[in-house]
Amino acid sequence: MKMYFEELGEYHMINHVVEYEPNRRIGWEPEAGPGHPNAEPEATRLARWGQRWSFELTPVSPDVTVVTETFDCSRVQEDQRVDIDDGNIWVESMHRTLERLDQLCTRQPGAAITPD
Repeated sequence: MKMYFEELGEYHMINHVVEYEPNRRIGWEPEAGPGHPNAEPEATRLARWGQRWSFELTPVSPDVTVVTETFDCSRVQEDQRVDIDDGNIWVESMHRTLERLDQLCTRQPGAAITPD
């Protein structure tokens, strides 16, 4: 997956699916990919940190599904949890992701989606 973070610039992440229940849940653990400093051979930190992201789908009606995005850093080393503020640094981005997902799922056929 292509990514951008102001402190790192452009880089890639490799996502490993670790949970999957059709139409209900998908969870993945990211690994630093090309361009990420932790993916470099001389990196002092692991390329895979133990962070877990997931989407949980809860059907409400035939036409409505509530999507909940979660981030779990309970498996991450203490110093790295401090660096990421226990995942709080991503809350705003998670909100934007869910907004984009809502736009994609509720748009009229043929309507264009504009990036943030």
